[in-house]
Amino acid sequence: MFKAATTIAFALLVTIACAAAQMVPVPRPATARDTAPKPPSVQRPAPSAAVATAEIPQRPLSQEAMVERVSTYLSGMKTLVGDFVQVGPDGRRTEGQFYVQKPGKVRFEYLPPSRVDVIADGQSVVVRDRMRATQDLYPLSQTPLRFLVADRVDLARDTNLVSVATDEQFVTLVIEERQVVGTNRLILKFGAKDFKLRQWTVTDPQGYDTTVAVYNLDTSRKPDPALFAINYENPDLQNSR
Repeated sequence: MFKAATTIAFALLVTIACAAAQMVPVPRPATARDTAPKPPSVQRPAPSAAVATAEIPQRPLSQEAMVERVSTYLSGMKTLVGDFVQVGPDGRRTEGQFYVQKPGKVRFEYLPPSRVDVIADGQSVVVRDRMRATQDLYPLSQTPLRFLVADRVDLARDTNLVSVATDEQFVTLVIEERQVVGTNRLILKFGAKDFKLRQWTVTDPQGYDTTVAVYNLDTSRKPDPALFAINYENPDLQNSR
């Protein structure tokens, strides 16, 4: 349980970049293709004939320009509060709320029947079992998404960016990080028009996928600093709500 929760927690750190307040389509996990949720797609009003006639085709952005726009967008996000939905490798769906304050502070509260909280205080990440009052501790610097909790984000410089692609819906970035046990892969999808983060998938070295979508987001609300406090000596006293 803790292993799965930790993978999910690392994936969720990327939510600092998102400002869209809507559910997004979730790609199917590799090992449970028929059980992943399928949120409704976003419907946009069709432009009027006059507007459509007046539109001038724009030159497509280069890959370098797309990466730069995404990095600028991520760097601009300082705080974030919202809801999340994640689909694990077995297709199981979990929901909850999250709170983020850059640099490096995050809290993820899973709704029942899950009993897990994930907290990062800028240096470490703990995965806490609320029922057992126990917690597992990990260095924040070893998470695959650590670069996204920094004040400034430069994906071209700070990550191993292996692929950039675009279509009518998404700009998709693929980042890989090699570790002793294998390679982690992160797939980020941003809106093709507004470059806002919509969804992401983390693939661990064993090939298991964890997919996350975020919604009901608020970038103006400042979380309570106490949400990010970690009690290193006594997990029984760890703040819970």
